[in-house]
Amino acid sequence: MRKNSRASYLLLIIAVLIITSCSKFSKLQKTGTDQEKYDAAMAYYKKGDFYRSGLLFEELIPLLKGSTESELAQFYYAYTQYHQSQYNTSQFLFKKFFDTYARSDYAQEAFYMHAFSLYKDSSPYNLDQTSTFTAISAMQDFINTYPESPFREECTKYILELRSKLEKKAYERARLYHKISDFNPMSLKSAVISIENFRKDFPDSQYNEELAFLKVESQYNLASNSFIDKQKERFQDVLKFYQELIDKYPTGKYNRDAEKMFDESQKQIQVIAKLEEEKQKLKDAQPDPTTKPTKVTTPAIAEPKGQ
Repeated sequence: MRKNSRASYLLLIIAVLIITSCSKFSKLQKTGTDQEKYDAAMAYYKKGDFYRSGLLFEELIPLLKGSTESELAQFYYAYTQYHQSQYNTSQFLFKKFFDTYARSDYAQEAFYMHAFSLYKDSSPYNLDQTSTFTAISAMQDFINTYPESPFREECTKYILELRSKLEKKAYERARLYHKISDFNPMSLKSAVISIENFRKDFPDSQYNEELAFLKVESQYNLASNSFIDKQKERFQDVLKFYQELIDKYPTGKYNRDAEKMFDESQKQIQVIAKLEEEKQKLKDAQPDPTTKPTKVTTPAIAEPKGQ
């Protein structure tokens, strides 16, 4: 019973403190002077109460234009949003601060926090990566603007991390085309194109060996499921892609499986060549229509007209 009474008493004290605090804050919002609100906003910020601090700074910013406090109010307001994980809002506010106070002592930090907020707001790799491209661009803009900045090394690290996310996204997309193809020619062609684009965008990727093999496999399945008039060219591409694989990875773990498709493609090319040869022989055996004798027709004799 005593424990329950003590717990209830503590909860009552906490509730009273919260109500008192809310009442005090509400009164400050309604009747406080600009200076009182500014001092309170800074005090709340230092205590880590970013919500109340943000509310006061947001209210004060339009009223402080032209004053010495205006610059700091906008700077700390951006930080209150960042600390509440409102990264899209904080990146906008930090960029606005930089554009407004480009010569400020806080300008470089604001520009960096603009880029860093975008980095924090970047989507997971399996979602749309527009935000990731935006974050990379912002980080690179910061490096270009402040090449000697102490934040440069961090920006470089974050760019590599963001590019790794794009790499993972592109890798999964290429594998997905291959996985869901179900021998559908359009999906198989998309897989080959996607893998080739990946290789160009990420030439040093750890995934390139696996994708080089999937490129051979996708092309082989495409050739095998094509109309006869397209098979020869597509099987020849299998040979080309196989050669690219073993040239780059001569002892690769996928080479044995790829070699089976290489051998089968060669056999199919030979079969197609024989069919083309037989077709040509049949064509050559047909008489040339241009050598046939011209058909002679006898003009009809007109009957005599009656008298």
